[in-house]
Amino acid sequence: MALTKYKLGDLIEQTDNRNDQLIYTLDDVKGISIKKNFIETKADMKDVSLKPYKLVNANTFAYVTVTSRNGEKITLAHNTTANTYIVSSSYIVFKVKKTELLLSDYLFMYFNRPEFDRFSRFNSWGSARETFSWEDMCDIDIELPSLEIQQKYVNVYNALIENQRCYERGLDDLKLTCDAYIEDLRRKIPCEPIEAYIERHDIKNGINGTKNVMGVSTTKEFRKPTSKVNRNELENYKVVKPRQISFVQTTHNEKVFCNAFNNTDEDIVVTSVNEVFSTNEEILLPEYLVMFFNRTEFDRYARYHSWGSARETFTWNDLIKVEIPIANITVQKSIVDIYTVYKKRKKINEKLKTQIKDICPILIKGSLDEGRKSKEV
Repeated sequence: MALTKYKLGDLIEQTDNRNDQLIYTLDDVKGISIKKNFIETKADMKDVSLKPYKLVNANTFAYVTVTSRNGEKITLAHNTTANTYIVSSSYIVFKVKKTELLLSDYLFMYFNRPEFDRFSRFNSWGSARETFSWEDMCDIDIELPSLEIQQKYVNVYNALIENQRCYERGLDDLKLTCDAYIEDLRRKIPCEPIEAYIERHDIKNGINGTKNVMGVSTTKEFRKPTSKVNRNELENYKVVKPRQISFVQTTHNEKVFCNAFNNTDEDIVVTSVNEVFSTNEEILLPEYLVMFFNRTEFDRYARYHSWGSARETFTWNDLIKVEIPIANITVQKSIVDIYTVYKKRKKINEKLKTQIKDICPILIKGSLDEGRKSKEV
């Protein structure tokens, strides 16, 4: 069988099963990231009824129609687990109905290409909010090779995914080891306020300062700014020198303590509302302190001790009251060495994910080329 052209709407159908009986709970609520996977929801779920939430069963897709202000991507995910998730009623949930013509995994490979992100953005419509509607989705023209050829390329993709997930499970073990070390120290060593071991800094960049402007991400790292920044007007930005730490005082948006450690040899500048500080490295290594900050337990601590009405903040005065076990430097270095390995492998894992995403266009093209050759034969 050679390539056959279809309207995607002839191959897929919406599902609209709701959580009416409240079988599924907050633990089953998911959001969707622009990286095209399900994530823990970032929405405030206090007093929210879960009855209208849509069920995303195994082998089912969900996507958000709004594409504006979304990193030029469409937010879409495929449930490849045996679990059922629930998502906001504003999401569209659908599945493949013509399974004799189209594999769900193959369709996800098709969606997981930058070409599809560009297509969905170009075909989004609206004024205040641009959307890629269900009708737009169904109107897609798609060419398909035989099911056998689809499966061949899906097998390659799934093998890459499984290798990456095995690597990721090893990462989880390393992170667990680091967290266990900290917990063990908390039980064995009296905790002390960090005020005596850290120093606040407020150095302005000035007219001839660095252009190396960064933001502090929810993943607790420095990143390129997500908002537009005029690099010719950085005089009032704060300087974060090598081996210094910066943190964002507001905690209500992402529900985490956003902080980052400058482990480079260059100065970084951040917005003036961020705090910047260093540690007394004879007693407290900054890497050790950041390890403590990067635990989910500390996110909960920072949220609990945040104050405010319109914007909840965890200020410098709140930070200096934080108590941690100050182990001797040798012990700190030993734990930091493990954490450093974890961070390096985490970056490798992110590169693997990017490479797998980058291979989706190649696999789709390869399957189509093979389908065309089969016609010639």
